[in-house]
Amino acid sequence: MDIKLPDKVKYIITKIEDAGYEAYAVGGCVRDSVIGRTPDDWDITTSAEPRQVKALFRRTVDTGIRHGTVTVMLEKEGFEVTTYRIDGEYEDGRHPKEVIFTGRLEEDLRRRDFTINAMAYNERSGLVDLFGGAEDIRNRTVRCVGKAEERFDEDALRMMRAVRFSAQLGYSIEAGTAAAIKKMAGNLKKISAERIRTELVKLLVSPHPDHLRICYETGITKMVLPEFDRCMETVQNNPHHCYTVGEHILQSMRKVRCDKVLRLTMLMHDIGKPETKTTDGEGTDHFHGHAAVSAEIVENVFRRLKFDNDTLRTVERLVLYHDYDINPAPGGVRRAVHKIGEDIFPLLFEVKRADMLAQSEYQREEKENRLEQVKAVYGEVIRQRDCVSLRTLAVTGKDLMDAGMKPGKEIGQVLGKLLEAVLENPEKNTKEELLKLYEYFL
Repeated sequence: MDIKLPDKVKYIITKIEDAGYEAYAVGGCVRDSVIGRTPDDWDITTSAEPRQVKALFRRTVDTGIRHGTVTVMLEKEGFEVTTYRIDGEYEDGRHPKEVIFTGRLEEDLRRRDFTINAMAYNERSGLVDLFGGAEDIRNRTVRCVGKAEERFDEDALRMMRAVRFSAQLGYSIEAGTAAAIKKMAGNLKKISAERIRTELVKLLVSPHPDHLRICYETGITKMVLPEFDRCMETVQNNPHHCYTVGEHILQSMRKVRCDKVLRLTMLMHDIGKPETKTTDGEGTDHFHGHAAVSAEIVENVFRRLKFDNDTLRTVERLVLYHDYDINPAPGGVRRAVHKIGEDIFPLLFEVKRADMLAQSEYQREEKENRLEQVKAVYGEVIRQRDCVSLRTLAVTGKDLMDAGMKPGKEIGQVLGKLLEAVLENPEKNTKEELLKLYEYFL
């Protein structure tokens, strides 16, 4: 197998080998090379202990020396070099109680999570594949090394990693591995919110975000995102829909651009539907007010998973306005931009389109035409640089005080009324016009 090692990786491996030790590229970089992808980074495993590695290179950083990892620095680029090791007993579903260094590559590879990540390579030995990783790549399968229950007992997050790799690579999960996830999903309660969030986002921004369905089927979301389970179990007897709420969410994520905020928005945009569902006398389901409820759930879920405030607020606003009916006239669009926000308004087109494409064909043409009309009018508003916020209003509070208004909350109220006038008639956005107009609002 032809795997091309970068020159710096080759240099590190050769230097360690020349000193009498073993060294291999290992893990994800080997997996990606076998698949035919260019690795983002290269990890190296070695029989040399950390102190011995440090003695061989001029600049090193003790990034994880307790667990055998030293980062070798070459021209400001770092490469993690880790000693072959055997993990001791796991007490918290994440960390081994102790790490034992070993001189055998096989023992180091045996402790890794999945066969596709348990391959090593150097130019002297070629590909070392003791657990069938290359075959699983050919079969497009994610499978644990050894007994799946043992791997998941060591680190429960590996269950989410299995789904994430399946989503990133388009692979299926081997039956025994999937069965172990179903049995042990409850152990995810031991995992920190930060680690859960990281894996969830990686899954969502993958080529197959709809593999979140596997998380539902195996019981993962029951532990980390139970709100989604309710969506999967909520039918939508409505002509605009052809899926359950959960399946609609999955399809909408597939239809939107691969972007963290957009994928999170589609995940959450209808998450409040189960709480708002009503059924009329004809048996048609309705979800009045679901956007506002969904936005409230964004706040709760994102706090729980410890998302940053910027992501939380952006997704919250997009969810709140995802089905906001925008009048495709200049004044209507200007008001919508002011209400929703100049910063996120362009993203709303992508959100609305993905939402529409995940619905039934009912009134599809009308919906598409209306969205395109709004988009065209918005483009014209932008080209003309129409005022859509106080930031671009031609007068300020100081201008009003200079004209005789007393300081106080009334200034803000008058500015708001002036903006309303400008949103309807943008030609009025001049200082002279607005100073004439403000007197009518006193």
